[in-house]
Amino acid sequence: MIIYSLLGITLALAAYSLYLVWKAGNKPLAATYTYLLLGLSLGAFLYLYGTWVYLSIYTKYIFGFLLLLCSNRWIFHRHGHPAVPTALYRRVSNLVLTGLFTTAVVLYFTGTTGKPQTVALTFPLRSGQYFVLQGGKGLPTNVFHYSLRGAIYAMDIVKLNQWGGRANQIFSRKLDDYVIFNDTVYAPCDGLVQRAYSNNPDNIPPAMDRGPKNTNQVLLETTHCYVFVAHLKMGSVVVQEGQYVKQGQALGCVGNSGFSTEPHLHMQAHSKEAGIPWYKGKPLYMLFNGKGYLLNEVINAR
Repeated sequence: MIIYSLLGITLALAAYSLYLVWKAGNKPLAATYTYLLLGLSLGAFLYLYGTWVYLSIYTKYIFGFLLLLCSNRWIFHRHGHPAVPTALYRRVSNLVLTGLFTTAVVLYFTGTTGKPQTVALTFPLRSGQYFVLQGGKGLPTNVFHYSLRGAIYAMDIVKLNQWGGRANQIFSRKLDDYVIFNDTVYAPCDGLVQRAYSNNPDNIPPAMDRGPKNTNQVLLETTHCYVFVAHLKMGSVVVQEGQYVKQGQALGCVGNSGFSTEPHLHMQAHSKEAGIPWYKGKPLYMLFNGKGYLLNEVINAR
């Protein structure tokens, strides 16, 4: 199961980064600084990109605390062993990996798409804490969406329970175990409903055999852009094509239809451009209540 694999990789690499930083404290810094740099850069990478939510987002904060604790160890334990220089190949490989992880950390915040054009929306979900399962400013944080019809700023959103997880189990085949399932989706802006249907059945995780063309969805057209919400629950859409809706009006409920392995809300926005389909318009970076969100960030609904 891919979820267990991704979580296992995150936890294993987190343990390794702690080991590297701890190891750097056994000898003078001159002999182990490359281990310290590698451990810290790997730790920062995992803190931002790790799949902690499959267990609990609170494990991420615990890991961050342990990393900071271990990083101070070399200050107090620099004279325990003689300074035997690290082999050249090891120093070089450590520094190369440090550079790669550091680059990924920087790109987490900047992305690779330059300064994006934005669209101001209200957050379409209410009452709780939500989490950006996939999203960001293009590569590398939004790699899954990057190749999908230019949806470089698309977002997948799940909801968190009181323990900081998105479901009652790490993985479950029961739709009701996922906290966001059946949450009401509200219009993030005023707009004309161009598409509205919810006749497709919800997938049982992790199956998504029906593919992207069988996604229950609502497409809103505004004066300047299109806003698309998808993976809605079968039979839940309460608006009709051609209807004009106001911001905050109910559209439907979160489900697991179409190309989706577990319940979540998919959103993307594109500028209006004459003569081309809505999804080929310039992708827009969505600001919810004036704020942009990145991969693995928590959204507190208002």
